[in-house]
Amino acid sequence: MDWENQPTLYKTYPNVEPFLLPRDIKLPEKKLSSLLKEKTTSTNNRSTFLNIDDLSRIFLLTYSLTNRVKHSGGEFFYRSAASAGALYPTEIYVAVRKVKGVDDGLYHFSIAHHGLFPLRKENLSPQIIKSIQLKKEQESVLIFFLSVIFFRSAWKYRERAYRYLLLDTGHLLENLVLALRSLDLPFLLSYEFNDQKVNQLLGLDQTKEASLATSQVLNSAFASEEVRQEKRELSKNFPQASCVAKKEVDYPIIREIHTAGYKMNLASESKPDMVNDLGISTKNWTEINQSAKWPEVLNYPENVFQRRSRRNYLAEPISPECFLALINSLKPSDFENAAGSLDYFHSLGIGLLIGRAEGFVPGFYLIDIFSAKVGMVKAGFFIDVMSHVCLDQTWLSRASLLFLFLTNLETLDHHWGPRGYRYALMTAGRLGERLYLTATALGLGCCGIGAFYDDEAAKLLDLNKHSRLLYLVAVGTIEAYKIKTQTKKEEGW
Repeated sequence: MDWENQPTLYKTYPNVEPFLLPRDIKLPEKKLSSLLKEKTTSTNNRSTFLNIDDLSRIFLLTYSLTNRVKHSGGEFFYRSAASAGALYPTEIYVAVRKVKGVDDGLYHFSIAHHGLFPLRKENLSPQIIKSIQLKKEQESVLIFFLSVIFFRSAWKYRERAYRYLLLDTGHLLENLVLALRSLDLPFLLSYEFNDQKVNQLLGLDQTKEASLATSQVLNSAFASEEVRQEKRELSKNFPQASCVAKKEVDYPIIREIHTAGYKMNLASESKPDMVNDLGISTKNWTEINQSAKWPEVLNYPENVFQRRSRRNYLAEPISPECFLALINSLKPSDFENAAGSLDYFHSLGIGLLIGRAEGFVPGFYLIDIFSAKVGMVKAGFFIDVMSHVCLDQTWLSRASLLFLFLTNLETLDHHWGPRGYRYALMTAGRLGERLYLTATALGLGCCGIGAFYDDEAAKLLDLNKHSRLLYLVAVGTIEAYKIKTQTKKEEGW
């Protein structure tokens, strides 16, 4: 790696001062299990006339600096969302409308300041409706946009970086989804929009940065308003903020892969049955108890702030209660349907290598997340072999469980076209972040792996020629760790 051109980890806008958000605010006292298991009803869609504290809560629970360490090169800050190589390529923008204490307009969220860089001070509803094909009756108080800066990840991972860009966006997106859930806000989630129009709206250099996902917090009270469309141009300097190093190496194939997905296929009403489309099968399914109580040791906000990639596994079996909680965390929740994101879960099949779990024979299993069932494909201790497939990362062999996010690329392309690749990887990232947070809540270790030999992984799992492993997440027992309760204010940042 070219250390002299290491990318900066914070996007900034020269000559623009960030608008700081309040930090000392109360956070919801909920468990992660309640956010993932509670049903969405009309009674929990509270009034969406929000204020600056609400906006700050969303960002605190979505993307925060959570700890810092000092080393010879300076300071490093951990963040609440997992990122391959700790490169943090994903950025967040928000269009604000009628939030008390914040002017209407478009902002970039600065994690370094826990504040907002103002980009456009105007009501952007007409432009956004055209860009992401919103219906007018689905007017929004907030619209979040998640983008990625290509070189942040490509600096280390080169052409393979596109996978990590999508996975990392999925990690952050799941944090945003859970934050909105914790505040009982009605929202929609979408990976479908006019890429170029949204990129232009956000002021991105489209050769260096691109939008991937949107989420809108709804407020029907705005539906009847007539909004006069204003035409204000972004500063011509704003696209330069997408540059994060003095000398960036261009990897054209990343842009080629991404722009191939500009065209959106109109998906058919039938959904892929990906778990049965991988070339492997099981005849012995076991139902998973969905009502089992999770043995959580932390509240949801603490899960977010304490999340780390922990891999100091003890090679000990995982308890039945923890096993059930981890499996149930992957099941599409009721709110996915309300948010319009349930279809994306059909882009994946999920496998599981069990090494050490009480009540289960070691082996390769399939998980049907829609019916909450687990079935063995073949018996054997495959975790050792998979650790070698994952670039000889031998610490993986001590994990209790390896969750495998799989897809059939031909099925994916047939159903969604080239854009479907985004759906599968971002959904894998979302579910990976759920495993991170669930493991943290249970006092377990968790670490995601995107580096492995693709063909060797497919051969080990006996996948058909069109199917591949996309992402692997290891979970296992670790030495008990002390929960750090020192606040960011006490830390001085």
